[in-house]
Amino acid sequence: MFRSYSYQMYEMVHASLAPARAVTDTMHFVFRNPWNPLSNTTVGKNISAAAELFERMTRRYGKPTFGLDEIEVDGVVYPILEDVVWSRPFCNLLHFVRPDFPHAEDQPKLLIVAPMSGHYATLLRGTVEALLPYCDIYITDWTDARLVPVAVGTFDLDDYIDYLRLIMEHLGPGTHTLGVCQPGVPLLAAVAIMEANGDPNVPASMTFMGSPIDTRRSPTEVNKLAEKRGIEWFRRNVLHPVPFPYPGMGRQVYPGFLQLSGFMAMNLDRHVNAHMEMFNHLVEGDGDSAEKHRDFYDEYLAVMDMDAAFYMQTIEKVFIQHALPKGELKHRGQTVDCSTIRRVALMTIEGEKDDIAGIGQSQAAHDLCVNIPDSMKTHYLQLDVGHYGIFNGSRFRNEILPRMRDFWAAIDGKPAKVIPPARVTKSKTGKPIYDKAAAVAPRRTVPVPVPVPVPA
Repeated sequence: MFRSYSYQMYEMVHASLAPARAVTDTMHFVFRNPWNPLSNTTVGKNISAAAELFERMTRRYGKPTFGLDEIEVDGVVYPILEDVVWSRPFCNLLHFVRPDFPHAEDQPKLLIVAPMSGHYATLLRGTVEALLPYCDIYITDWTDARLVPVAVGTFDLDDYIDYLRLIMEHLGPGTHTLGVCQPGVPLLAAVAIMEANGDPNVPASMTFMGSPIDTRRSPTEVNKLAEKRGIEWFRRNVLHPVPFPYPGMGRQVYPGFLQLSGFMAMNLDRHVNAHMEMFNHLVEGDGDSAEKHRDFYDEYLAVMDMDAAFYMQTIEKVFIQHALPKGELKHRGQTVDCSTIRRVALMTIEGEKDDIAGIGQSQAAHDLCVNIPDSMKTHYLQLDVGHYGIFNGSRFRNEILPRMRDFWAAIDGKPAKVIPPARVTKSKTGKPIYDKAAAVAPRRTVPVPVPVPVPA
């Protein structure tokens, strides 16, 4: 009974804080106003900083925008247009159109499958921005489940796979695909089914970054929690009906605020210290550092609900039963057999310090896709980065992105080179040892792959 109303209680608490937020917002405005003599005093700066922190920590963060209106390449600025080219109730396919970009037709067409794991697709803004000069980019923009009316029906893992197949058919053959984190299993399953059915629209390649293909390898705390609790615990404790007045009122969901609380709890001390640092930056007048903090948490604290059917199937099939690596995953009665994949190249990327998808979980895709020629496979381990650093930040731009570009160019039959992955061995304790020298080894040429026809 209490659980049924916890989402409503969360909304009521948020609404009850509205007067306090209004007061602190006013205080922040007054004490940061340069016409106020107290704004330059220590007392005034402390009041302003505390008021801003309170308002930000109790705010409801809406869906962010990509805000990528232009890119600058070689000193020339090119406009970017955001267009919805395919739409279903639970997903829009966004296309970042570059109308005046030179030689755009010669660049790879890239489908980025954003994770449906509590955050919006804009979490990959940095990924998209870094890739825009080199690719014709499409990205899945998943819909917040609380905004989808119950009459539309539920959305589960089978629907997710169907959406990906429909999107790849819409984009046509030759598309490169990139699955970041959660989409690893459904994307791999979608490609395997397309190959098994002889679909001519199979992508040219699939790249998995920090994906939980096989969570039995180097299990993280997230993986261990799922196995320890069991499916019924999640069903009893984390599913809630969407309250009034949202369009999806009555839909069973895994609320975004629960997902966020779990993420925050994993690194609570880090988040507390980050907010303390922001407070100090505001008091000291370091606007640049405070603005970076605002940008990150504006994105990080914006969360969406997931349909209960999708969430429960993902927990059960991916994290508890390990259905795909065991060869037991079925899609609408059809067994997902990754050995059917022959024409699609494969790249996997992992982070040494990833605490969400452990080392080896993405690489497991190579063991499943046994019929992809070795010349069409590559794996890369990025040293000294966690989960977020795999697809964002300087290491992604300077180390990972060049390897991805070289891989796609080689698959498209263009002269290309890639850097070999770091070698992994085992110590006497069973823990992996990484040869850091191998991570910066000289580049080697990758053979241009020859498409393998699907047997009749």
